[in-house]
Amino acid sequence: MRTLRYSVDFCVVGGGMAGVSAAIAAARHGATVVLIQDRPVLGGNASSEVRMMIAGAHGKDNREAGILEEIECENYYINTGLKYSVWDSVIYGKVMAEKNITLLLNTSCLDAEMDGKRIKSVKAWQSNAETFHIVEAKYFADCSGDSILAPLTGAAYRYGREARDEFGESIAPEKEDKYTMGMSCILQARETDSKKIFIKPEWAYTYETDTDFPYREHDELPKNNYWWIELGGTGDCLHGVNDYQEELVKIAYGVWDHIKNQQDHGADNWELEWIGLLPGKRESRRYVGRYIINENDVRAEGKFPDVVAYGGWTMDDHFPEGFYYGKGTSTIWHPAPSPWGIPFRALYARDIENLLFAGRNVSVTHVALSSIRVMATCALMGQAIGTAAAQMTKDGTTPDTVDIKALQQTLMDDDCYLPGFKREQKAPTRVAKLSHEVLRDGIDRGDEHGVVLELGESVEYTFDEPMRVDGARFIFDSDLNREGWHMPKNFLLNETKYKPSKTMTRDFELRLTLDDGSEEVIEIKNNRTRLCRVPIGKAVTRVKFTPKKSFGERVRVFSFELY
Repeated sequence: MRTLRYSVDFCVVGGGMAGVSAAIAAARHGATVVLIQDRPVLGGNASSEVRMMIAGAHGKDNREAGILEEIECENYYINTGLKYSVWDSVIYGKVMAEKNITLLLNTSCLDAEMDGKRIKSVKAWQSNAETFHIVEAKYFADCSGDSILAPLTGAAYRYGREARDEFGESIAPEKEDKYTMGMSCILQARETDSKKIFIKPEWAYTYETDTDFPYREHDELPKNNYWWIELGGTGDCLHGVNDYQEELVKIAYGVWDHIKNQQDHGADNWELEWIGLLPGKRESRRYVGRYIINENDVRAEGKFPDVVAYGGWTMDDHFPEGFYYGKGTSTIWHPAPSPWGIPFRALYARDIENLLFAGRNVSVTHVALSSIRVMATCALMGQAIGTAAAQMTKDGTTPDTVDIKALQQTLMDDDCYLPGFKREQKAPTRVAKLSHEVLRDGIDRGDEHGVVLELGESVEYTFDEPMRVDGARFIFDSDLNREGWHMPKNFLLNETKYKPSKTMTRDFELRLTLDDGSEEVIEIKNNRTRLCRVPIGKAVTRVKFTPKKSFGERVRVFSFELY
């Protein structure tokens, strides 16, 4: 067996949407990164292996942006056929595009070496290459979901539900227990133009009537992803996963047999497309950080001074019994404000000096987890800790001493909205004259903070004296209020094709008036990102932006700034 060694700034364990966002963010800000993923694909619960939708904050203009939105926009542009294998490759391509990232797929973290209260290195096994990998790093991030570095390092963690009086949580159980939300194996169906038969495997369960699984919606095929095929909350979501997988698959095939063969559910022309064999988890170990977010923090909108991300999903608390809960639906959607702020103190360990985390394993109570655990929120937390790791690498600081205000400004500059905070403007933007003032108000979402331009209509900055400008920063309209998910739950016969927002700026030019009076034109073709930066690096007296092409008839711009 061979062993490979690495020495980097940042090691990320776990390649779901949180880990991917953490790795990309750190790499783009100059840190060297090793990303360890125990599966052959990236994306975690959003990948082709599980196929859970990327949910996030509710409400107008609250959709998560940043790296996650960049990935989703690329998917809309490339993956018009709605293929999950292509979606996997979109995420993979974004990671591989970063020269500072070393990606280790099919690699499981199995040991850690400590130096006092710091992690010195982690050891991982890459099964398909028969290779051990030992990674030394300044900072480590656990984005594994299951908090694998907790038992390997001795970091404090929680498992199960807190008692109601520990944090004064009104919807927590009266007594603490070791119950969790369970895991699901999702099924997907495809509509065809003719009747299709289904033959149930002999080993699968049979459900002859709707009374076999009451309160479980299963008629509206296009809208249903069968999340309620869920088990594990009353047992061991860590070590019992293979047993639960076996049971979940028996249930899933039985549910589809019921839909097709047992009663009329309007499914004659539908056929089974896919059943997941890898259970998607909702809850297991949760780290103990400098702060533990609880229900009351969620209800109070999370107004912390160190906010670096936000949530906004309801407190969607699944009953531990899952599929076998017989008193009603499998979950209760307790109201939660949207958005609510997530503090940095909940994203790093209280007892390990260089350990951060993002995803469903952050420092929260069980109740607060029910709102924070969805993947768009996890991606925002991932981008926050990756940006923090790069900043700490440059500054030589720790999670306890990191410059929070600088971190917040960097995140907002990278199109990560932080509720209650406003982005500061760089000097060229502040001192120049702008023909459309709203484009430098520091708020990058909401109709009132943008302008709609006809193709060929221009916006320009002018300076009284020549000024050095390093670049231009744009926020275009990717339609944060679009309906639907990154990928479909089921596949309709006449599926609406994904495509970028009609008001996204696709082609544009920047016309520069230089300090000697001459002009220079920078042309950008085929843009499909919401955040777009254009290097300039010249002394100018004018910068004129003109959209030339969109994915529709006009464009909307939320920000045009110079730095």
